[in-house]
Amino acid sequence: MASTPYLVVQGIVLRETETKEADKILTVLTREQGKISVIARGARRKGCKFAACAQSLAYSELTVYHRGEWYYLNEGSTLELFGGLRNDLERLALGCYFAELTECVTTEEEPAPALLAHLLNGLYALAVLKKDCTLAKAAFEIKLLCLAGYEPLADSCAYCGLPKPEQPMLDVVQGVVHCRHCGEKGVGLSLPLRGEALAALRHIVYGDAKRLYSFHLGRDALDALAGAAEAFAAAQLERGFRTLDFYKSLRISDLPSK
Repeated sequence: MASTPYLVVQGIVLRETETKEADKILTVLTREQGKISVIARGARRKGCKFAACAQSLAYSELTVYHRGEWYYLNEGSTLELFGGLRNDLERLALGCYFAELTECVTTEEEPAPALLAHLLNGLYALAVLKKDCTLAKAAFEIKLLCLAGYEPLADSCAYCGLPKPEQPMLDVVQGVVHCRHCGEKGVGLSLPLRGEALAALRHIVYGDAKRLYSFHLGRDALDALAGAAEAFAAAQLERGFRTLDFYKSLRISDLPSK
């Protein structure tokens, strides 16, 4: 009888689902195989040797084997657990949103190394660099959409061609920047890019990915960018995200009562 062929991959758990008595089904984005579904037998048992690898947002080296429609986890060793997230519920919730958003734009077993690198960098920005959550969220959403093929046209007004649009706005449906008065020609939903928000948008879309989170904005401009980024993701992907709803519920609970 032929021995089972094992495959060693590096990947991050996007989602975990409990099944049967002590098992989990893991949705894992790997560097080599793209997005795969992995059954982790006994992952919920006390003393399981790969329990740490079988949790959401764990980045690990996994040894798996393929049988039928599933991969099965044989063993694993963690590479990064992003402890800075697990000690902060708000950042953990945002990290889970990053993972759900990434899962939405990836397909089964289609290599997506740029998307994996983007997710790891986003989690690092939250967990280690401690970037402002609003800034990190906006930058992550916009760049993820760019990598997934939804890059907005932001270098000039889409209608009149003005490099510096007057009272710039982002049409989140059409994916274009335009002058406020030119927006009357559009058919989508446009949101204002106040202050330096347009410069930040261009930095995210066209700048060096290694410096994605290296910008600063005043609160009004940051709020404008964040609102446009979230609306852009929702409009392009045409769905909501439960992890985003949870993250926003935490943000609301942190607001001071009047």
